[in-house]
Amino acid sequence: MQTITGHTGLTALLGSPVSHSISPAMHNQAFQLLGLDYVYLAFDVNETTFASAIEGLKALKIRGFNCTMPLKRLMYQHCDRLSDAAQIIGAVNTVLLDNGQLIGHNTDGYGFMQSVRDTGRDLTGKEMTLLGSGGAASAILAQAALDGVRRIHIFSRPDSSSTHCLKNEATRLEDFSSCRVCFYDLKDLPQLKACLLTSAILVNASSVGMAPETTGCLIPDASYFHPELLVSDVIYNPRETRLLAMAREAGCPTMNGLYMLLHQGARAFEIWTGQPMPVEEIRKLYFS
Repeated sequence: MQTITGHTGLTALLGSPVSHSISPAMHNQAFQLLGLDYVYLAFDVNETTFASAIEGLKALKIRGFNCTMPLKRLMYQHCDRLSDAAQIIGAVNTVLLDNGQLIGHNTDGYGFMQSVRDTGRDLTGKEMTLLGSGGAASAILAQAALDGVRRIHIFSRPDSSSTHCLKNEATRLEDFSSCRVCFYDLKDLPQLKACLLTSAILVNASSVGMAPETTGCLIPDASYFHPELLVSDVIYNPRETRLLAMAREAGCPTMNGLYMLLHQGARAFEIWTGQPMPVEEIRKLYFS
């Protein structure tokens, strides 16, 4: 049983909705395992209440907090300082309060790249094919480039506002990395097949295939895969999407979005406490 004292440090999740989140259980368990006097709470905060909530948390001297949808881009505008990843992406999911200043980070891309490393893969100097242009794609693009991925092929809808934002992000990346980013129309299937032939990893960063619409898949058939291709989906509900099932049946290694969630939280935990989260224990309790 966790004991709350007069010295207990506050950490939190802000967003709407947040009642379904696994983050409070994960972080509070980690605090207990390490004997740290912190608590993690979830607060339902939307765009209307966001500004006043931030001022209140600053007044309360919160140690740090996470932001989820729909607040990540709003939080970016309220930070005093930004990590390289947050600056490139234009969105913040983790905040540290340090001497009255809000320091913004984005740990989503880190979480994804760490989950890739868990598979034993090193993507340095390799090529990636990325499907989608939303928040997950943005975070993965930035961190993959910072971590040394040589070329990233992005397939998205060319007329979408999110694709336009991602192209701006790719331009900003030129100041931080030597990665080359190429954009293609999601409907250009011959180009998609050609890019996958030279890619070490395929990432579905779109919502296609997510519950309850689990029949969706952006890859037409298994002929697009090759045996060494790591096929990844940021979706974790269902745990095996149609994309991952097709890749597994074709003999490709696969991974879903669960460990991305774990590792982005672990990085936030370390930013706030200065200590590594006991990842293996948390993995066994909540992610097995």
